[in-house]
Amino acid sequence: MNSTLRRGIYGWIAFAVVMVILPHVVGTGVTRSFVFAMYLAIFAVSWDIMSGRTGYISFGHPFLIGIGGYTTALLTYHLHWPLFLSIPTAVVITMIGGTLFFFPALRIRGTYFALVTLAFMELIYGLVQVIAPNVTGGTRGLSGLETIVTGAIPNYYLALVVLLVLGFTMWLVIRTHIGTALSAVGMDEDAVRASGINVTRLKLFAFMLSAFAAGLGGALYVHYLGSIAPRALFDVGFLFQILVACLLGGAGTISGPIAGAFFLTFLLEWLRPYFPGPERFLIYGAVALVLYVYQPNGLHELVRNGLKRLNQLKLSRNTS
Repeated sequence: MNSTLRRGIYGWIAFAVVMVILPHVVGTGVTRSFVFAMYLAIFAVSWDIMSGRTGYISFGHPFLIGIGGYTTALLTYHLHWPLFLSIPTAVVITMIGGTLFFFPALRIRGTYFALVTLAFMELIYGLVQVIAPNVTGGTRGLSGLETIVTGAIPNYYLALVVLLVLGFTMWLVIRTHIGTALSAVGMDEDAVRASGINVTRLKLFAFMLSAFAAGLGGALYVHYLGSIAPRALFDVGFLFQILVACLLGGAGTISGPIAGAFFLTFLLEWLRPYFPGPERFLIYGAVALVLYVYQPNGLHELVRNGLKRLNQLKLSRNTS
C-alpha cells in the first residue's frame, strides 16, 4: 500500500470517527442539518463519479434522483410495498430507466450532452405533473410516506452509513485503473479510444455507478422527508446545489464534493437568519464563483496544498 492511499484511508477513518461522535455533542437542529448535508453529499458523489471524472457534465442528474424517489414513493403509497422491497426496486429502476434515456446521449459530447440531459430533467418534471396526477400527486406530490427510522439521531446514522459506504467505495474505484481511464476520457477521449480501450463500456460503467448512488440516495431521501413533490426534486435550484457542492469541494475527487456539500449546507443555514429569502442563494453562488476563480480545484486542493506546506515546514525544521 503506497503512502498516498494509506493517508487517504486514515482520512476516511478520522472522518468516520468524528461523524459518529458528532450527534452527541451538538443539538438536534444541527444534527438535522447534518442529515441534509449528508444527503446532498450523496447526490454530489453520485454526480462526481460520472461527470467529475469523464467531463460529461450532466444537468439532468435530478432526473435519476427523481426516478428513485418516485418509484419507491409510488410502490409504498399505492401498492403498500414494504421498504425493504421498494427501495432496492427503485435503485434497479433508476439504473435501467436512466440507461434507456441517458445512454444514447453519451454518444454526444460537451454542451450538447449537457443540454440533452437538462431536457430529460425538464421532460420528466412536466410528465409527472400532467400524466396521471391522481397517481403521482401532480404538482403537490405525495405526502404521508412511510419513514425508515424516526428521530434525528437514527436518521443521522442511517445517512452516515450510506454516505461512508458509497463515498469510500467510489473513492477506491477512482484509484484503480478504471478511475485512471475515466480521467483520461475527460482529457482526451479519442486518444483513449485509439489505445484500444472500449470507451463506451467504460462510460456505461461510470454511469451505472452514478445511477446506483443517485437512485439509492433519492429513495432514502424521500423516505426521510416522508413526502415527494416534483418541485423539490426537479427544480433547477436543486441541480444548482449539487453542482456547486462539487465545484466548491473539487470535482473528480469524491472526498471534495462531500466537503463541498457540508460547507454549502451550513453556509446556507448561517445565512438564513440574515437572508431568509432566495437572495442567500445569490450569495453562496458568488462565494462558489470566487472560490472557483481563485482555486478551480476547490476545497480539496486548498487542504492538499495546506498539508504539503505543513510537511515542508516540518522537513525544513528537521533539517535545520
